Amino acid sequence: LEEFDTHDPKENNALLPYIRKRSKIIEIVAARDIVFALSQSGVCAAFSRVTNKRICFLNGSPDEVVRSLFYNKNNDSLITVSVYGSENFSALRCKTTRIEYIRRGTPDAGFPLFETESLKWPGFVEFDDVNGKVLTYSAQDSTYKVFDLKNYTLLYSISDKNVQEIKISPGIMLLIYTRTSSSIPLKILNIEDGTVLKFFNHLLHRNKKVDFIEQFNEKLLVKQDGENLQILDVRNFQLTEVSSTEFMTPSAFIFLYELQLFLTFRNRSVAVWNFRGELVTSFEDHLLWHPDCNTNNIYITSDQDLIISYCKADSTDSFSEENVIIVLVPLVS
Repeated sequence: LEEFDTHDPKENNALLPYIRKRSKIIEIVAARDIVFALSQSGVCAAFSRVTNKRICFLNGSPDEVVRSLFYNKNNDSLITVSVYGSENFSALRCKTTRIEYIRRGTPDAGFPLFETESLKWPGFVEFDDVNGKVLTYSAQDSTYKVFDLKNYTLLYSISDKNVQEIKISPGIMLLIYTRTSSSIPLKILNIEDGTVLKFFNHLLHRNKKVDFIEQFNEKLLVKQDGENLQILDVRNFQLTEVSSTEFMTPSAFIFLYELQLFLTFRNRSVAVWNFRGELVTSFEDHLLWHPDCNTNNIYITSDQDLIISYCKADSTDSFSEENVIIVLVPLVS
């Protein structure tokens, strides 16, 4: 068991005052023999699992605040998404650095990505590991762009002010358009080239807020406030409904592609569902520590047979530190 510390008063002297303060770790990424830790203040450090020592900080300038990390296994590199004080922390900037350069302690050998894109709020960048794609959105001209994660080449663009949201699933993208009072236009694209596979209007209950729309392969999940969960097969438009008393709107999802199941997180509880609308498993003894169910505190094994969670311990368990335990539970029996 080793302890790594991203805080170093001597090394951090060059950073802005509030970045120098010690803050909690919000993201941990492992890439081969290196562990990356990102603090809430935006300091990112790399540690060697061989020497158990810090290799370097990835903040390339005193005013750089790193917001998120992504390990690109396609080319063995780390992508950092940052904002800068010189830009009033308003624009996202992406940089890719080969793991071998970081291992040598030379993170400056990386290079910027998507420099032509205007990623000011509410613009964003999303990395899709399943399909090997990057999705960017420029709010300035209402344009979505899809890039290849292997070499960062632009594949195609989508310019449409009526697109409200995009959901990514294996092989496809779901475009969600501005709703009318009684329906919502939906378009399904081939994620490789942007070809339109299907375009249709999904009927809605009037004057009811849409809680969520999610796409999983050929299944579309739609839930409105106080209404039943609808599971629509977009191939034949067969509709399955789950009572609103059985399925209440979760705060987060995790799709289990290998098992054809999905996890829901609500309050501190976890449940497993299939696409026939049946509850497969509910973990009654699996109470998550954080009520917001941040999925960064959840890990699913690559075989998707175990869930590893940061949970509240039984109040009678005197051995757990601060009443917290790490729990490993089979997802399906």
